[in-house]
Amino acid sequence: MKILAPVIHSNLKKGSHLPYWATAILILAVVPLLKRFSLPVNFKWAVLGAFYLLLSMHAIFLAVLLCLLGFEPKNTFGPTLRRFKDEKLRILPVLAFFLGLCLALSWGKALVLTVDTVALLEFFYRLPPGTGRKAALSVMLPALYLLVCWVLVFAYNDIIVSARFFAARDASFNSMDLWLLRGVSVSQISHWAVRTFPISVFRFLEVIYLGMFPLLGAGLILVSICDGTRQGLKFVGTVILPSYVALVLFYLWTSQGPYYLCPTHFADFPITLKTYSLQRGSIDHALARWEHVPLNRLSTDYFIAFPCVHICAPLIVTWFLRRYKRILALLLTYDALLTVAIILLEWHYVVDVIAGILIAGASIIPINYGDLLQKNRIASSLS
Repeated sequence: MKILAPVIHSNLKKGSHLPYWATAILILAVVPLLKRFSLPVNFKWAVLGAFYLLLSMHAIFLAVLLCLLGFEPKNTFGPTLRRFKDEKLRILPVLAFFLGLCLALSWGKALVLTVDTVALLEFFYRLPPGTGRKAALSVMLPALYLLVCWVLVFAYNDIIVSARFFAARDASFNSMDLWLLRGVSVSQISHWAVRTFPISVFRFLEVIYLGMFPLLGAGLILVSICDGTRQGLKFVGTVILPSYVALVLFYLWTSQGPYYLCPTHFADFPITLKTYSLQRGSIDHALARWEHVPLNRLSTDYFIAFPCVHICAPLIVTWFLRRYKRILALLLTYDALLTVAIILLEWHYVVDVIAGILIAGASIIPINYGDLLQKNRIASSLS
């Protein structure tokens, strides 16, 4: 083991470059593979742009909320409140902006956009002169890197489903769940919950489930601003590596999720929930790719059940923001609620979630090994 230790240490130190190499390889292979399966080398950029814009809007809002709840108010919102108190006329353009947005949008979206605008103006107002461009790039570069990675993941989902039947291993994963849960399936748990709880519970669970995307964006913003561009890029690399691993595992063991295998899911599940249409659309799109129905442009398709990448990103955000104790407590609570949402909304098998948690941990270690080693050395020197 002593002989192998230097080799292991060297390989772990190089692990931070793993997502870059993986991304480069996927970029080189994506066009030939798309052509191989008669898929278009084009994307629905308007759909992706709208999705990314909406995500950015909610990510900034959530980042503001995390700052409000996790940091000392006197250092975050205190200066803003004092400025409005000292110059009361400042509130008029903000109020006019909010009311104008309410005429065109819902009050919720108007509130989010107003908070985002004030937060951005405050952020750049407080920066030292001449540092605005650097601060903007510290977030924009990791965000662009994440966008490129997501486009690749969406494209490879279509490629894999065009090559292999998308639900070949669902029965196997369901059998694993039956063993883990002593004869009970995720579908049975979900349908019991549908019969037991009011639909408002499931609407709340949908907010938790879909909230993963804004949380990922909020994590990117906070890490990039607080720790710099390099750490922001490392954050994205750690977040995207589980998706790359999931692509490999999906190719080997394709599965759609318990909602596909359940014969009464779409008869019993509330049709008014977003989850219903999303799951129905996922099956329809996957079947179309498997049957090679002509496609004009790629979209944001994602079909992977095993492993559950949906749990990976929040866990990684939690790890990167763990030094902020109040934010850590909030994120751990969210992670627990998300696990419940994943199961009760019938998105994933229990074994998918377990695999997702393990892959999240396995992604953190190699990419962030240098940081962990440095902190251990500092701790050892102080003790």
